[in-house]
Amino acid sequence: MTTLLFDGRTSDLSGAEQRGEELWVRRSDLEAATGWELRAEGLCQGDVCIPVPRGARWSDNERVSVTAFARHLRRPVLHDAAHDAWSVGPEPGGSRLASGVAPDFTLPDFEGRQHSLSQYRGKKVLLMTWASW
Repeated sequence: MTTLLFDGRTSDLSGAEQRGEELWVRRSDLEAATGWELRAEGLCQGDVCIPVPRGARWSDNERVSVTAFARHLRRPVLHDAAHDAWSVGPEPGGSRLASGVAPDFTLPDFEGRQHSLSQYRGKKVLLMTWASW
């Protein structure tokens, strides 16, 4: 029996499989064990989805690699082989996914009119940036 510690959840997974340095869990166990589910958009938790990078091997037809997903999120993974226990730590420096809401700011357009990001809440916004370095 494999034990997975993920975001305060402790799950005993009878169908988990170790492949090299990776922990693969059944798709049917993924959401209960991690809070994330595999959808067409990628791995999702509520409305927040992380697209699977092109060429990444996060899933097969039956299982998902929890460790590959965790490493993509820059979260540390520890494995205690003697007890078949895996622990996924928090993202260093806090989660990039915590709110999914950009902080408000105000900038002028080309005519000098001020625009705040908060004016466009609920609408799709394309932010373009440029730097000289």
